[in-house]
Amino acid sequence: MKTVLITGSTSGIGLGIAHEFAKTKQYNIIFNGLETNGQEIADEIGKEFGVGIMYSNANMLKPEELRKMVDDGIAKFGKIDVLINNAGIQHVSPIEDFPDDKWNAIIGINLTSAFYLSKAVWKGMKERKFGRIINIASAHGLVASEFKSAYVASKHGIVGFTKTLGLEGAPFNITCNAICPGYVKTPLVEKQIADQAKAHNMSPDEVVNKVMLLKQAVKEFVPVEVLGQLALLLASEGSSTITGTAIPVDGGWNAQ
Repeated sequence: MKTVLITGSTSGIGLGIAHEFAKTKQYNIIFNGLETNGQEIADEIGKEFGVGIMYSNANMLKPEELRKMVDDGIAKFGKIDVLINNAGIQHVSPIEDFPDDKWNAIIGINLTSAFYLSKAVWKGMKERKFGRIINIASAHGLVASEFKSAYVASKHGIVGFTKTLGLEGAPFNITCNAICPGYVKTPLVEKQIADQAKAHNMSPDEVVNKVMLLKQAVKEFVPVEVLGQLALLLASEGSSTITGTAIPVDGGWNAQ
């Protein structure tokens, strides 16, 4: 039985990925999130699929809490085989109005937390000659959009971080890859729809069709199940030659 730690896994993309891992019944799952019912969410999945679970409400902006989450997970399950850095936040604003605290929070949660957690699991992965680190980046890790300076910077940063860890981990069978989704219908995207509507003076439906999905060849939101299935492939024993990559799952957005 392997163990996967998924940040931001009590809602949105992270919860969807956790479901896909639980369905295999081959992974203990360390859940993380700030939802007040996070423990209940984790317990329900553990009971439904008969897998071991742990829940932590570690704050992505507090390195000591991240290290404790890793230590607690190792104490409970013996090891962490797969780390999925998924937690993220967003803020949409023109640069001249972009709040300093929002910039710092976005860089801290979307990028710096991945550094602390990868560092914390690295030693054990190196000793066991097996590790899989999967960073949930974004199509915005490969291209930019206006009004998202911090988010785009953080996601481009995580793609660069992914490449570096892919190189460092190669001698030890530690892979690191980034998944770069287009728009997935999550609470984060629901908030973006509202923010974009305000910024562009549009209705929510107009934002979806004229802004969000405008650049995608396939005019559909990305199913979270597809992201979970890709994460499972990248987490597998047989994926040792897939490393340092940034894989778009974006309806053809980056093909243009």
